[in-house]
Amino acid sequence: MHSELSSVIAAATRWLLSAYPATGGALSRALAEAQARQAAMVAAALRHPTAVDAALLGLLAPGGADRLDRIAGAWIAGENSGDGWRTWVDEVVVSWAACLLSDPGLAASAVTALAATEHGAALAGDALRLTDPGAHDRAAAALLRHPDLVAPIAGLHRAELTALLAAEPLDSSPA
Repeated sequence: MHSELSSVIAAATRWLLSAYPATGGALSRALAEAQARQAAMVAAALRHPTAVDAALLGLLAPGGADRLDRIAGAWIAGENSGDGWRTWVDEVVVSWAACLLSDPGLAASAVTALAATEHGAALAGDALRLTDPGAHDRAAAALLRHPDLVAPIAGLHRAELTALLAAEPLDSSPA
């Protein structure tokens, strides 16, 4: 994973956990964070599939969390603006991560699609809590994985994600 994506992954994870907090104690928070981080990692790798894409992200920076905050009802004028990490939130990455968390079939397809990125299939093994959550994982991230609750965020860019995952790989062999 390119280091340029680490800030975006961390910011997306933090945003998801602040909008859809874990239920329960410290173990639940850790399990929910692991799932959110895995979803953000897969989404970021698919959104920025090459080293050049990741480098451009580092230069241009993502758009920030303002729109997401308003949609999720987390926007408080004057309060959210002081959090510097919010500037590293990539709206598409958060939306795609919400899609992956709320749709196990889409998550499995996304992890499979990682092989087509420069980040490679090596990341796929790191996504087991995302693709095959246990009972404790599901309970800890009940809000984060609830399709109706995350629908306003997931719906923002779901069409692009499903189109990307449905696209046929380009055949570079001579005809």
